Amino acid sequence: MNYIEPHGHMVSRTTDDYERMAIAGCQAICEPAFWAGFDRASADGFYDYFRQITEYEPKRAARFGIQHYSWLCINPKEAEDMKLAEDVIALIPQFLDMPGVLGIGEIGLNKNSRNELHIFEQHVQLAQDHDQLVLIHTPHLEDKLKGTRLIVDSLKNFPRINPSRVIIDHVEEHTIDHVLDHGFWAGITLYPESKCTPHRAIDMLEHRHAERIWMNSACDWGISDPLAVPKTMQAMRQRGWTPEMIQRVAWENPRAFMGQCPKFKL
Repeated sequence: MNYIEPHGHMVSRTTDDYERMAIAGCQAICEPAFWAGFDRASADGFYDYFRQITEYEPKRAARFGIQHYSWLCINPKEAEDMKLAEDVIALIPQFLDMPGVLGIGEIGLNKNSRNELHIFEQHVQLAQDHDQLVLIHTPHLEDKLKGTRLIVDSLKNFPRINPSRVIIDHVEEHTIDHVLDHGFWAGITLYPESKCTPHRAIDMLEHRHAERIWMNSACDWGISDPLAVPKTMQAMRQRGWTPEMIQRVAWENPRAFMGQCPKFKL
Protein backbone atom coordinates (compact mmCIF):
# COMPACT_ATOMS: atom_id res chain seq x y z
CA MET A 1 0.00 0.00 0.00
CA ASN A 2 1.42 3.40 -0.97
CA TYR A 3 2.08 6.07 1.63
CA ILE A 4 3.64 9.51 2.10
CA GLU A 5 6.34 10.25 4.67
CA PRO A 6 5.43 13.86 5.49
CA HIS A 7 8.25 14.54 7.96
CA GLY A 8 11.65 12.91 7.56
CA HIS A 9 15.13 14.37 7.97
CA MET A 10 16.71 12.44 5.14
CA VAL A 11 20.06 14.24 5.19
CA SER A 12 20.70 12.20 8.33
CA ARG A 13 19.75 8.87 6.71
CA THR A 14 21.63 6.48 4.45
CA THR A 15 20.80 5.63 0.86
CA ASP A 16 19.69 2.21 2.12
CA ASP A 17 16.87 3.96 4.00
CA TYR A 18 15.57 5.42 0.74
CA GLU A 19 15.62 1.96 -0.81
CA ARG A 20 13.77 0.37 2.12
CA MET A 21 11.16 3.13 2.14
CA ALA A 22 10.60 2.73 -1.60
CA ILE A 23 10.14 -1.02 -1.21
CA ALA A 24 7.63 -0.35 1.60
CA GLY A 25 5.54 1.85 -0.73
CA CYS A 26 6.76 5.38 -0.01
CA GLN A 27 5.95 7.70 -2.90
CA ALA A 28 7.00 11.06 -1.44
CA ILE A 29 9.13 12.35 1.42
CA CYS A 30 8.86 15.86 2.88
CA GLU A 31 11.91 17.19 4.70
CA PRO A 32 11.53 20.06 7.15
CA ALA A 33 14.65 22.08 7.92
CA PHE A 34 16.02 21.05 11.29
CA TRP A 35 19.05 20.74 13.53
CA ALA A 36 22.27 19.38 12.01
CA GLY A 37 23.13 17.32 15.09
CA PHE A 38 25.21 20.28 16.28
CA ASP A 39 24.74 24.05 16.46
CA ARG A 40 25.87 25.77 13.27
CA ALA A 41 28.25 28.70 13.63
CA SER A 42 27.01 31.02 10.90
CA ALA A 43 24.29 31.69 8.36
CA ASP A 44 26.64 30.35 5.68
CA GLY A 45 26.14 26.86 7.11
CA PHE A 46 22.39 27.24 6.69
CA TYR A 47 22.80 28.51 3.13
CA ASP A 48 24.62 25.31 2.22
CA TYR A 49 22.06 23.24 4.12
CA PHE A 50 19.18 24.86 2.24
CA ARG A 51 20.95 24.04 -1.02
CA GLN A 52 21.39 20.48 0.16
CA ILE A 53 17.70 19.87 0.88
CA THR A 54 16.38 21.81 -2.11
CA GLU A 55 18.87 20.75 -4.81
CA TYR A 56 20.75 17.57 -3.86
CA GLU A 57 18.47 15.52 -1.63
CA PRO A 58 15.71 15.42 -4.30
CA LYS A 59 18.21 13.76 -6.67
CA ARG A 60 19.08 11.12 -4.09
CA ALA A 61 15.39 10.33 -3.54
CA ALA A 62 14.66 10.25 -7.26
CA ARG A 63 17.07 7.33 -7.73
CA PHE A 64 14.47 5.23 -5.93
CA GLY A 65 11.38 6.71 -7.57
CA ILE A 66 10.52 8.87 -4.54
CA GLN A 67 9.53 12.52 -4.81
CA HIS A 68 11.31 14.78 -2.31
CA TYR A 69 9.93 18.05 -0.94
CA SER A 70 11.31 20.42 1.70
CA TRP A 71 10.48 23.18 4.18
CA LEU A 72 12.79 26.03 5.22
CA CYS A 73 13.57 27.72 8.54
CA ILE A 74 16.05 27.96 11.37
CA ASN A 75 14.92 25.39 13.89
CA PRO A 76 13.97 26.38 17.45
CA LYS A 77 16.99 24.59 18.95
CA GLU A 78 19.20 27.24 17.35
CA ALA A 79 16.87 30.21 17.79
CA GLU A 80 18.41 31.44 21.05
CA ASP A 81 21.10 33.21 19.02
CA MET A 82 18.78 35.88 17.64
CA LYS A 83 21.37 37.53 15.39
CA LEU A 84 22.12 34.20 13.74
CA ALA A 85 18.41 33.42 13.47
CA GLU A 86 17.60 36.75 11.84
CA ASP A 87 20.46 36.29 9.36
CA VAL A 88 19.13 32.84 8.43
CA ILE A 89 15.55 34.07 8.04
CA ALA A 90 16.86 36.72 5.64
CA LEU A 91 18.21 33.93 3.40
CA ILE A 92 14.93 32.04 3.08
CA PRO A 93 13.04 34.13 0.49
CA GLN A 94 15.58 33.38 -2.24
CA PHE A 95 14.78 29.65 -1.87
CA LEU A 96 11.00 29.84 -1.69
CA ASP A 97 10.54 29.54 -5.46
CA MET A 98 12.53 26.31 -5.66
CA PRO A 99 10.38 23.54 -7.21
CA GLY A 100 10.16 21.34 -4.12
CA VAL A 101 9.80 23.93 -1.36
CA LEU A 102 6.39 23.66 0.32
CA GLY A 103 6.63 26.37 2.98
CA ILE A 104 8.12 27.44 6.30
CA GLY A 105 9.04 24.74 8.80
CA GLU A 106 9.65 23.16 11.11
CA ILE A 107 9.46 26.28 13.20
CA GLY A 108 8.20 26.33 16.77
CA LEU A 109 9.50 26.09 20.30
CA ASN A 110 12.07 23.94 22.07
CA LYS A 111 12.35 25.31 25.62
CA ASN A 112 9.51 27.85 25.35
CA SER A 113 11.92 30.75 25.77
CA ARG A 114 11.24 34.37 24.91
CA ASN A 115 13.88 34.36 22.15
CA GLU A 116 12.42 31.21 20.58
CA LEU A 117 8.96 32.76 20.55
CA HIS A 118 10.29 35.94 18.95
CA ILE A 119 12.00 33.98 16.15
CA PHE A 120 8.91 31.81 15.75
CA GLU A 121 6.84 34.93 15.15
CA GLN A 122 9.36 36.23 12.60
CA HIS A 123 8.98 32.98 10.70
CA VAL A 124 5.19 33.22 10.81
CA GLN A 125 5.39 36.78 9.52
CA LEU A 126 7.55 35.53 6.64
CA ALA A 127 4.98 32.81 5.88
CA GLN A 128 2.18 35.36 5.98
CA ASP A 129 4.06 37.79 3.70
CA HIS A 130 4.78 35.07 1.12
CA ASP A 131 1.55 33.05 1.48
CA GLN A 132 3.33 29.88 2.60
CA LEU A 133 2.17 26.73 4.34
CA VAL A 134 3.53 26.35 7.89
CA LEU A 135 4.84 23.26 9.72
CA ILE A 136 5.34 23.66 13.48
CA HIS A 137 7.43 21.71 15.98
CA THR A 138 6.11 21.42 19.54
CA PRO A 139 8.44 20.88 22.52
CA HIS A 140 9.14 17.56 24.15
CA LEU A 141 7.52 15.93 27.16
CA GLU A 142 6.68 18.17 30.10
CA ASP A 143 6.94 21.41 28.07
CA LYS A 144 4.66 20.25 25.26
CA LEU A 145 1.29 21.49 26.53
CA LYS A 146 2.66 24.88 27.56
CA GLY A 147 4.49 25.25 24.26
CA THR A 148 1.46 24.21 22.23
CA ARG A 149 -0.69 26.81 23.96
CA LEU A 150 1.96 29.51 23.41
CA ILE A 151 2.10 28.60 19.71
CA VAL A 152 -1.67 28.64 19.23
CA ASP A 153 -2.02 31.94 21.09
CA SER A 154 0.78 33.49 19.03
CA LEU A 155 -0.77 32.39 15.73
CA LYS A 156 -3.96 34.25 16.62
CA ASN A 157 -2.00 37.50 16.20
CA PHE A 158 -1.52 36.85 12.47
CA PRO A 159 -4.87 37.57 10.78
CA ARG A 160 -3.83 36.27 7.36
CA ILE A 161 -2.61 32.91 8.65
CA ASN A 162 -5.35 30.40 7.87
CA PRO A 163 -5.35 27.53 10.42
CA SER A 164 -6.17 25.04 7.67
CA ARG A 165 -2.75 25.86 6.12
CA VAL A 166 -0.85 25.20 9.37
CA ILE A 167 0.11 21.80 10.75
CA ILE A 168 1.23 21.53 14.39
CA ASP A 169 3.38 18.44 14.69
CA HIS A 170 4.38 16.02 17.46
CA VAL A 171 0.96 16.16 19.11
CA GLU A 172 0.20 13.76 21.94
CA GLU A 173 -2.88 12.80 23.91
CA HIS A 174 -2.84 15.98 26.00
CA THR A 175 -2.38 18.37 23.05
CA ILE A 176 -4.19 16.93 20.04
CA ASP A 177 -7.63 18.27 20.98
CA HIS A 178 -6.27 21.78 21.58
CA VAL A 179 -4.69 21.80 18.12
CA LEU A 180 -7.62 20.36 16.17
CA ASP A 181 -10.28 22.32 18.06
CA HIS A 182 -8.60 25.55 16.93
CA GLY A 183 -8.83 24.50 13.29
CA PHE A 184 -5.20 23.48 12.71
CA TRP A 185 -3.94 20.22 11.28
CA ALA A 186 -2.12 17.84 13.64
CA GLY A 187 0.89 15.61 13.09
CA ILE A 188 1.48 12.45 15.11
CA THR A 189 5.15 11.49 15.28
CA LEU A 190 6.00 7.78 15.53
CA TYR A 191 9.27 8.01 17.42
CA PRO A 192 10.54 5.23 19.71
CA GLU A 193 11.81 7.71 22.30
CA SER A 194 10.15 10.91 23.58
CA LYS A 195 7.16 10.92 21.22
CA CYS A 196 4.55 8.32 20.25
CA THR A 197 4.18 4.55 19.80
CA PRO A 198 2.02 3.06 17.02
CA HIS A 199 -0.75 1.96 19.35
CA ARG A 200 -0.96 5.34 21.07
CA ALA A 201 -1.09 6.94 17.63
CA ILE A 202 -3.95 4.68 16.56
CA ASP A 203 -5.83 5.48 19.77
CA MET A 204 -5.58 9.21 18.96
CA LEU A 205 -6.63 8.66 15.35
CA GLU A 206 -9.68 6.74 16.50
CA HIS A 207 -10.50 9.36 19.12
CA ARG A 208 -10.56 12.10 16.45
CA HIS A 209 -11.85 9.96 13.56
CA ALA A 210 -8.59 10.66 11.65
CA GLU A 211 -9.73 14.29 11.21
CA ARG A 212 -7.02 16.61 9.78
CA ILE A 213 -4.22 14.34 11.03
CA TRP A 214 -1.14 12.88 9.42
CA MET A 215 1.45 10.54 10.92
CA ASN A 216 5.18 10.67 10.34
CA SER A 217 8.46 9.15 11.49
CA ALA A 218 10.51 12.36 11.88
CA CYS A 219 13.49 10.07 11.30
CA ASP A 220 16.71 11.91 12.07
CA TRP A 221 20.12 11.51 13.76
CA GLY A 222 18.59 10.06 16.89
CA ILE A 223 17.10 6.64 17.57
CA SER A 224 14.34 6.67 14.98
CA ASP A 225 12.77 4.45 12.33
CA PRO A 226 12.23 5.60 8.72
CA LEU A 227 9.73 2.74 8.34
CA ALA A 228 7.60 3.83 11.29
CA VAL A 229 4.65 4.81 9.08
CA PRO A 230 4.27 1.49 7.20
CA LYS A 231 4.79 -0.41 10.45
CA THR A 232 1.95 1.56 12.01
CA MET A 233 -0.17 0.88 8.94
CA GLN A 234 0.34 -2.83 9.66
CA ALA A 235 -0.71 -2.27 13.28
CA MET A 236 -3.86 -0.55 11.97
CA ARG A 237 -4.69 -3.66 9.94
CA GLN A 238 -4.31 -5.76 13.08
CA ARG A 239 -6.69 -3.39 14.89
CA GLY A 240 -9.33 -3.96 12.20
CA TRP A 241 -8.89 -0.82 10.11
CA THR A 242 -10.00 -1.23 6.51
CA PRO A 243 -7.60 -0.44 3.64
CA GLU A 244 -9.67 2.67 2.88
CA MET A 245 -9.33 3.94 6.45
CA ILE A 246 -5.57 3.33 6.47
CA GLN A 247 -5.17 5.03 3.11
CA ARG A 248 -6.97 8.10 4.41
CA VAL A 249 -4.34 8.67 7.11
CA ALA A 250 -1.23 7.51 5.26
CA TRP A 251 -2.01 8.99 1.85
CA GLU A 252 -5.08 11.20 1.53
CA ASN A 253 -4.55 13.39 4.60
CA PRO A 254 -0.93 14.45 3.91
CA ARG A 255 -1.78 14.80 0.22
CA ALA A 256 -4.71 17.08 1.06
CA PHE A 257 -2.66 19.30 3.37
CA MET A 258 0.43 19.64 1.22
CA GLY A 259 -1.66 19.82 -1.94
CA GLN A 260 -2.61 23.32 -0.81
CA CYS A 261 0.80 24.22 -2.24
CA PRO A 262 0.58 23.94 -6.05
CA LYS A 263 4.14 22.55 -6.15
CA PHE A 264 3.04 19.34 -4.44
CA LYS A 265 2.09 17.02 -7.27
CA LEU A 266 1.17 13.48 -6.30
